[in-house]
Amino acid sequence: MKSGIKVLIADDNREFCELLSSFIEQQNGLEIVGVAHNGLQAIEFIREYSPDVVVLDIIMPQLDGIGVLENLAGIGKRPKVIMLTAFGQESITRRSVDLGADYFILKPFDFNLLVNHIRQLANEFSMHQYVQQTKKRDLDTDVTNVMHEMGIPAHVKGYHYLREAVIMAYNNTSLVGALTKELYPMVAKRFNTTPSKVERAIRHAIQLACDRGNVKMIHNVFGYTMNIERGKPTNGQFISVIADKLIMEEKASGADIYNENLSSRLSVGPILQAGLHP
Repeated sequence: MKSGIKVLIADDNREFCELLSSFIEQQNGLEIVGVAHNGLQAIEFIREYSPDVVVLDIIMPQLDGIGVLENLAGIGKRPKVIMLTAFGQESITRRSVDLGADYFILKPFDFNLLVNHIRQLANEFSMHQYVQQTKKRDLDTDVTNVMHEMGIPAHVKGYHYLREAVIMAYNNTSLVGALTKELYPMVAKRFNTTPSKVERAIRHAIQLACDRGNVKMIHNVFGYTMNIERGKPTNGQFISVIADKLIMEEKASGADIYNENLSSRLSVGPILQAGLHP
């Protein structure tokens, strides 16, 4: 019988669930134990199958993701929970974290990044401190390389604003859920301009990248969840996906170092929740 990390998907988008469950089933050590299409069904499946990780959409019929989190308080073996949403709202992010959500992902996202999050949460350890001590990345260079590969024009103001926004989101992912209130003002202060100009300039840079840049690269980064031809990613989606990609690349690099030094590994605490603390 197949065994591994037990994953439950709860999302009312059936096509998305089929794609995601098929992808996860192809990964070594991961097992889909159920797919729920509403919140009440999700609670039922959690009680019945005791999954290790639940991938939970916020917007669902009968009972939403927040309602599911509220109901988990009465469940003995509480699973790790990765929240999914198509939009970033600070109030929802904070409420989810207050109710015990372990991670918060803004759609669209790369399925590979989600799988990495699932593994890390299920293993219940954080390599953040260890990675920081063994390998300090050149974040500025990494962000610049990704933006150049995507074909974002370096001569437009939005390029510089977007680059700064990605770095800020990398260091504190909760900023993605507070673009207007926190992230844009922070970038604006850095460049002595206004938040509205930052927002418009970033939007323009993203549009140029999608229209004239490396569309294949953009498709690869955004994975299965974004059809660039039908709709360009929002500012928040673009910033979130790039920042998350860089975070996971660093953790993956840290995992390689970690596995090579098991005999001398550091004592690590609970998994870092990517800056989602209130």
